[in-house]
Order: sequence, then structure tokens, then C-alpha cells
Amino acid sequence: MEFFKHNTQIDFMAKRKWAAIFSVLICSISFIILFVNGLQWGLEFTGGTEVHIAFAKPANLDEIRQTMLQQGYKDVSVQTYGPVTNAMVRLSGELDMHQQTISEQVSNALPEAKILSVNYIGPQVGKELATDGALALFVAMLGTAIYIALRFEYRFAISAMVALIHDPIVILGAFSLFQIEFDLISLAAILTVIGYSLNDTIVVFDRVRENFRYLRKADAAEIVNLSVNQTLSRTIMTSGLTLLAVISLFFFGGQVLHGFSTALMIGIIIGTYSSIYVAGALAVKLGLSRQDLTPAVSKNDPHMP
Repeated sequence: MEFFKHNTQIDFMAKRKWAAIFSVLICSISFIILFVNGLQWGLEFTGGTEVHIAFAKPANLDEIRQTMLQQGYKDVSVQTYGPVTNAMVRLSGELDMHQQTISEQVSNALPEAKILSVNYIGPQVGKELATDGALALFVAMLGTAIYIALRFEYRFAISAMVALIHDPIVILGAFSLFQIEFDLISLAAILTVIGYSLNDTIVVFDRVRENFRYLRKADAAEIVNLSVNQTLSRTIMTSGLTLLAVISLFFFGGQVLHGFSTALMIGIIIGTYSSIYVAGALAVKLGLSRQDLTPAVSKNDPHMP
């Protein structure tokens, strides 16, 4: 099945200046929102305590949250964990009490609940996880740039890097705007988006290189335009079907997967856009030419005009 035929002639490159303005605008807005609001860091990064509890009947999350707030805990997050009768109470920040004391306080506040486990994450561990997460993003970006530079050309590597940085910035801006908790699962979603966006970008770049070899009279903008059109049906099908699955996770995956599915939804949409406009258009802007991707043409080349 194809949404678009291979002979579509949508002039994407004609809109590349407007796309560049749009990209700069949304990235700038994301930076401003991040600077003003910051991120609502998850327990893994801030440190705190997780208490898993179980009830004989479905857990009333709002009632549990209000009860814990009344006990003097300032930052309380409650969500379903597994069956509807189970809940996870997350108490952010470093608490000056032993795990046993926390367990007793939760038991006294919620006498009908059974304590399943109490897990404490220290602030030092949170800092290490944040550092490791940032390092993972950096290594992923660097490895991607090296791979593309070796397989294609350095202009492609630069444009792909910009596209891959572009996507997480927009995702983080959305998380900051709506104050969605950013935890390790959300970080995993961003790394997934990077890989997903890179896959689309590589498909387009591979077609660009192929078309440069066989279309000797077309310039770089025409070649990129043709390549995007040729891969458009594949891009729409892949992104659309993946987005349907992620939307299902968003609505039916529960609170635990809310951040993950949100990051993926934003990433799939913005990643598809960046693969078409940011990566390809920037390569053209950087001066991509036929000589960069094709070997010297011999006189006996049957494709030479």
C-alpha cells in the first residue's frame, strides 16, 4: 500500500527557507520555556523514596495523594502500578528518616494498605543517572555523526546532527511547557526518537547518493527533492503506523508510560519533519554537490550524457 506514488512532485525544497525559520522559531521557544519553567525531574534524578502498596479494592489515587500531603510530605506523586489495586507512592527529595520509619508512617496514614516494598534513591545516585543520561545522548550523537560521515559525506553528517539535536530540544520544550515528569523512561524515549529519526534520514540520504549517480544534469536541490518524493510513501506509512501504536500506549498504557508515549508521539511527528526539511535542506545549504558523492566519471560510463 502507498499513500503517495513514486512520481509525486511535491516541491519540498522550495519551502526550505520557511522550514528553516519554523525550526529556529520552535527551538528558540523551547529554549525559552526550558529556561523559564525548567524540567520536572523524575525521582530517579532528584532522589527520593518509592513505596509500593496494595489494597483489597481498586486504589483511589487522589485520596492517597491527599492523605500523604496531610502527613506533611510536600512533593507526592501517586500512580497505578500493575493491577488497579496496587499503587506507587513517590516521595521526592531526601527524607531524614529510615526506610522502616517511612513504611510505618505510610501504614499509619493508609491502614487499609499493605506495604509491598520501600525503595530509596539517594541524591548522589540521581546526579549520576542524570550525568550518565546526558553522556548517553552525547555518545549517540557522536557515533551517528561518525557513521554518516564515513558512509556518506561530512555535510550529511553535520545536517543529520543538527536534525537529531533539533528533535530532543522540541521534546524537552514540550515536557517543560506541560510540566510532564521527565524520568529514565522518558530519556529512553528520546534515545528511541533519535534512532527512529536517523533511520528516516539515512533512507533519504541513501536515495540522494543513488540519484546523484544516475541523474547527471540535476542539481543538488533537485536531487534532494526527488529523493524525498521517492521515499515519501515509505516515510508516511512507517511514521503513521508507529504513531498509531504510540497513541494506544498514551491512552491505555497508564501513568507509568505517559512520559514515554508523549515523547515518542512528539518525536515521531517532529522527526519525520526534520528528516524531510532539516537534514536534506541543510545539506543543500552547506554546498552539497555531485562531486561529494560520486566517483570520477570515466568516458566509458554508459550513464554519462
